[in-house]
Amino acid sequence: MQYHIVCGTKYRHPMLTGAVDVETKTILAQTCTKYGWTLKAMEVMPEHVQLFIEASPDNTPSSIASTLKLISAVHIFTSFPKLKERRFWGACLWSRGCYYGSVGAITEESVEKYIENQKSNIGGTE
Repeated sequence: MQYHIVCGTKYRHPMLTGAVDVETKTILAQTCTKYGWTLKAMEVMPEHVQLFIEASPDNTPSSIASTLKLISAVHIFTSFPKLKERRFWGACLWSRGCYYGSVGAITEESVEKYIENQKSNIGGTE
C-alpha cells in the first residue's frame, strides 16, 4: 500500500527549519528504514511534513504516522531542547491529526512530484 501522509506541528509553529529540518528528515528516513517502510518522497516545510510511504497492508496509515511522530518528537526535543522551552506546551511536537491519502486514484508520479515541489510552490498556485 502507498500512502500520502501530512503531519503538522502543534499550533502550526513554523519551527522545522535549518538544522531542525535536516534532523527531521534524517530521523523520519531512519524510522521508515527501521520499520521496513519505503520512503518514496519527503518534504519538510516550516510547519508540516509531507511523506509518501509504501508499507505492507498490515500497517495502517494512522499507525505509521503515530510511530513517526512519536519517535521524531523524542529525537527532535532531545537534539534541540530549547524548542520545547520556547514553543510548545506539554510534550507535543506534532498536532493530533494528520492527513492520510492512499495512492491509487492518482498516479504515484503525481504524488511524488507534488511533494518534491512543495518548497518551490510557496506563495504560488498550482
